[in-house]
Amino acid sequence: MATTAIWDVTDRLDRVIDYATNPQKTENLDFSSPDFRGLQNVLAYTQQDTKTEKQFYVTGINCDPTTACEQMSRTKLQFQKTDGILAFHGYQSFVPGEATPETAHAIGVKLAQELWSERFEVIVSTHLDKHHLHNHFVLNSVSFTDGKRYYDNNATYTLMRQTSDRLCREYSLYVIENPQKGKSRHYAEWKAEQEGKPTWRGLIREDVDKAISASMTFTQFIATLRKQGYEVKTGVKYMAVRPAGKERFVRLKTLGDNYTEEAIKQRILQNRAPKRPQALPEPKKKRYTIRGGASLKKVKKLTGLQALYFHYLYKMGILPKHRASNKRTHFLLREDIRHMEEITAQTKLLCTHRIENKEQLLTFRNSLEQEMAGLYDTRKSLYSRIRRCKDDEQITVYKEQIAGLSKKLSLLRKEVKLCAGILSRSEEMKQKLHQIKQEEIQQRKEEKAYEQRSRRSGPNHQYES
Repeated sequence: MATTAIWDVTDRLDRVIDYATNPQKTENLDFSSPDFRGLQNVLAYTQQDTKTEKQFYVTGINCDPTTACEQMSRTKLQFQKTDGILAFHGYQSFVPGEATPETAHAIGVKLAQELWSERFEVIVSTHLDKHHLHNHFVLNSVSFTDGKRYYDNNATYTLMRQTSDRLCREYSLYVIENPQKGKSRHYAEWKAEQEGKPTWRGLIREDVDKAISASMTFTQFIATLRKQGYEVKTGVKYMAVRPAGKERFVRLKTLGDNYTEEAIKQRILQNRAPKRPQALPEPKKKRYTIRGGASLKKVKKLTGLQALYFHYLYKMGILPKHRASNKRTHFLLREDIRHMEEITAQTKLLCTHRIENKEQLLTFRNSLEQEMAGLYDTRKSLYSRIRRCKDDEQITVYKEQIAGLSKKLSLLRKEVKLCAGILSRSEEMKQKLHQIKQEEIQQRKEEKAYEQRSRRSGPNHQYES
């Protein structure tokens, strides 16, 4: 199965792909103006060596990949159409393990040839840096044959998706037959559900289902949702809810056909003997083990980043195995269970290398980057030796050395990525924990005030509606 998408490229694309490293700039003054920087950036990103294995999976259609930016820019200058949309950036993603790099690239090239080769310059690159192989297409917005612009609309996108599906069938890849309109899901959500991991929309469905089962009326249903910490928007065209800690409301109808307001009312009516509202049970959690460090009982008192991560895991209900409290985990933390592999790897890195603060983390990351730079230089020299060498046995030795270096670089890149993830996630953790703490303080204040009112009102207060 392959999912597809396409969007326009403007001169501000560099903000979207700011993690592109060292984009190659042309020295020709005609094409160094800010008008073409977005095009340069997206071409540099899609052809990055670390993503395409030394550009082995990069193909140019009606252009040379090494000079694609110059050729596309000349087309724009020739027809005096250098303003507006510079190019279109297409995307085609495959399910992990479904296709080989060769197959994915072949499908991408055929797709581009069928759709755009008669009139446009296109770059096709297959990225191998994720668990799922995916193709990128950079399509010039101006035709080299007639100077007309590419018109991206529902019809052209539908043709792109249908062509992709047909090619996938030809290569015996899975295709979703008769997809329902408006039922598409983001790849991350689909993948998480396939792996049995929670998504934040899935958590909302779970809470709505429990609220329905505990209600006899629609009013009770809304009250139950609010007790769970949801802000509920009613009296509007589409009923919407907002979980605690989220900025945006979610329309319940987008969760599925069983979650429209009318469907929810019908489901409530079917409750002949609804369950009595009570404390919602804690969802069953998968247990994770932090390997590579000492026992929690033997380890010294944790501080800094290590303490933050372990406290976060405790609040999520992951550590320790047997918690004394049965308090329901906050929504903000429940949704992070889907990122447990990443959080576990980050925790392991902090403990293994005894990193306690941001300064130590940055120092460690810099040492990794320096080591990577040295390995890149060594690998580059080995590639040069192979080009000059005529001894097959020696070439085999060089290739084995390159393979070893590539393996080390892959591990180092993962650790650099973990460091970057810790820098961003640690701030998110602090914000979430602070928000949860403030909510708990406010809740305790309200409970205390309620108890004081109850004592002042006398013993019969508890029976008042």
